[in-house]
Amino acid sequence: MLGQSLKQSQLQKLSPRQIQLMQLMQLPLYELEQRVKEELERNPTLEEAAPEAPMEPDGQEAEKAGDDPFEMEELFQQYIDDDPTNYQQSSNSDDTYDAPGSYTADENTFFEYLQGQLANLEFDSPLDRTIALQIIGNLDDDGYLQRMPSAIADDLLINYDIDVDSRRIKDVLKVVQSLDPPGLAARNLRECLLLQLNSKIDNGELLDDHTFADLVLAQTVIRDHFELFSKKHYDKLQEKLEVDEDELRDALGEILKLNPKPASGLTGRAGGRAARVVVPDFLVTVTDGELKLSLTARNAPDLKINDYYQQQLAEYRRKQKESGKLTTAQKQAAGFIRQNIDSASWFIEAIQQRQQTLYSVMWAIVRYQEKFFRTGDLKALRPMILKDIAGPTELDISTVSRVVNSKFVQTDFGTYSLREFFSEGMTNEDGEEVSTTQVKKTLGEIIAAEDKRKPLNDSKLQRTLKEAGYDIARRTVAKYREQLGLPVARLRKEL
Repeated sequence: MLGQSLKQSQLQKLSPRQIQLMQLMQLPLYELEQRVKEELERNPTLEEAAPEAPMEPDGQEAEKAGDDPFEMEELFQQYIDDDPTNYQQSSNSDDTYDAPGSYTADENTFFEYLQGQLANLEFDSPLDRTIALQIIGNLDDDGYLQRMPSAIADDLLINYDIDVDSRRIKDVLKVVQSLDPPGLAARNLRECLLLQLNSKIDNGELLDDHTFADLVLAQTVIRDHFELFSKKHYDKLQEKLEVDEDELRDALGEILKLNPKPASGLTGRAGGRAARVVVPDFLVTVTDGELKLSLTARNAPDLKINDYYQQQLAEYRRKQKESGKLTTAQKQAAGFIRQNIDSASWFIEAIQQRQQTLYSVMWAIVRYQEKFFRTGDLKALRPMILKDIAGPTELDISTVSRVVNSKFVQTDFGTYSLREFFSEGMTNEDGEEVSTTQVKKTLGEIIAAEDKRKPLNDSKLQRTLKEAGYDIARRTVAKYREQLGLPVARLRKEL
């Protein structure tokens, strides 16, 4: 049967502005700057606070752009008529933001660099040049070709109505693989290394006989015994190649000189973007024995409401009070200004609240990990979880998590991600609570000091850690080793 009933419950719902504030909290610095830039372009009533304008020689202030007499109704119409995709596009605007110093504006992208090389090559037909351009357009950031020739053939057919078979694409691929840098357009690591070795051997007129022999042996290792090489089965390699240890070591030395990511170090990369630099959000220093914390200037943009728009809104209100009504155009213009001023005021308050929250969380971290910030010793880090910071700051755990996300602090001992200061704890044999970060650091030191001819497996690492006072399970050792980016013992073996 159908029936009706009443139910009372409490629900906590976030307003759109609260959601936007939470989003602002978690933005890294370069994304915050982009967000501020977008808001400045979108909202004409918001502007960056600037120093007072210099006085002209005649004692008059420099005339400000936008102070020329004009009707607010016309300005309002300009904003609602403009195409959003074309609105206030400056000469240096872009789809994404680049931190200053993270790219060189005068340098070409990697694609343009390769395009320039293709322009100097003789092709059998214009079709082959088109295929070559399609190939370099499909290279990833490291310079590898991840698409199969059959897939590239499909792309040419769909996009350009060009019907070509895979064999012709493979022939053109060989031409692309001859471009600089060596190893370009390889489909896997083995082919990448082999292309570089082939290039060195083909251009080996200036090499001495010993180096040339090392390169030829290295070529054989990669071409015929890549699996043994990748698994570091050096004994089997010596047996297969019938060489002694010194000869194999010299050949492996030539392989180690090769670049497994041939395009990764080039400005612009395959996609035309450069690697971002880490810009710290906080600065922590020790001055006269006291810890000092500050937000970097770029994390605290100085914004204000444009005086001119505030005056115009006040003028509309005065007219309405005197005459009792405004024209339709005047009402629309006044509403437009009021709405944007309200939005700008909220945005300024949100930025200020973000600054205060970031400072509060970072100061709590500094106080909690004071010994580290004074000494720089990672072993001095205490076990710390989000709850330990949420308590003294009186913030929700989720808010603390958003604050520490993608944030960095510069100290007297280097720049660190805030996430590095959070770790679980364990008790050592002396009954002291230590951070897992400290255990990982000790593990890394043990592996760094091991005999690379006979590296320690996880069981031996477990015993060594136990002798150092950290009694943890072998699977935990394996987990920490993987988190440190260190391979298993077999792959750490060296001749």
